[in-house]
Amino acid sequence: MPRTRKDEAPLLVDAPVVQGRYVELDDWTVSFETFPADADAAEAFRGLPDGRCQCPHWGLVLSGRLVMRYRDHAETYRAGDAYYAPPGHVPVVAAGTETVEFSPTAALRRTADVVASNLAAAEGGAR
Repeated sequence: MPRTRKDEAPLLVDAPVVQGRYVELDDWTVSFETFPADADAAEAFRGLPDGRCQCPHWGLVLSGRLVMRYRDHAETYRAGDAYYAPPGHVPVVAAGTETVEFSPTAALRRTADVVASNLAAAEGGAR
């Protein structure tokens, strides 16, 4: 059976607001993310339908606070909460938040491609 652990997962994102370790297990991606600073992902999802993440996620907040903003409401999760975030959300996290998420790899890749492009454009504009 496929398995992973945070300490075995490669660090693929190392930015000021998020450190992300990701492993694909069959058709699913396990994401271990740590947020050393407050982060609002609204700009990262620019270009996606309604400017929101289009990938569903199942997760657990290990520490801190995670807010998922939807078009008509927001849901707040704290340490110990398990959650399901359907497509159409924008995550907002507090500094010190740590999560583990499970996402369908194909949908995550489509979203991650747009996010990576937006982040690269923002970094290029900041120079």
